[in-house]
Amino acid sequence: MRNSHDGTFDALLQLKDAGLVAASAAATVGGQARIVDLGAAYFSARVIFDVTAIEVASGDEAYRVRLQFSNSSTFASGVVNGPEMVLGDSTVTLSSADTATGRYIMAFTNEYAGTQYRYARLYTVVQGTVATGINFIAYIVK
Repeated sequence: MRNSHDGTFDALLQLKDAGLVAASAAATVGGQARIVDLGAAYFSARVIFDVTAIEVASGDEAYRVRLQFSNSSTFASGVVNGPEMVLGDSTVTLSSADTATGRYIMAFTNEYAGTQYRYARLYTVVQGTVATGINFIAYIVK
């Protein structure tokens, strides 16, 4: 039986490499803004998040890791917010426990309201009293 949590890593589909995020920003790989070309057709896949560190010490931290889409290769216009993974302190995420390190998986498609969007990126919205932030890598798997 196939493990539903696996996925083959493809560097062309990496959305974020390792590095702390302590302020709201678009994700980077190798220090450069990362935009992934999903192609001109309907695209259905998953984003795998491997969280290696997360600060929840103040009790009000939230990290909203949002998948965004656009038909502009630079995200200069037509940005659409897709699904998001909400991580952080349980008082903010409304979960029964604080987010822990580990693997998180989010399914998505690139079609919204009948429009297919070619380009994707991650954007992390950081909220609360954050000193060190969150460290994770993220990549797309089919």
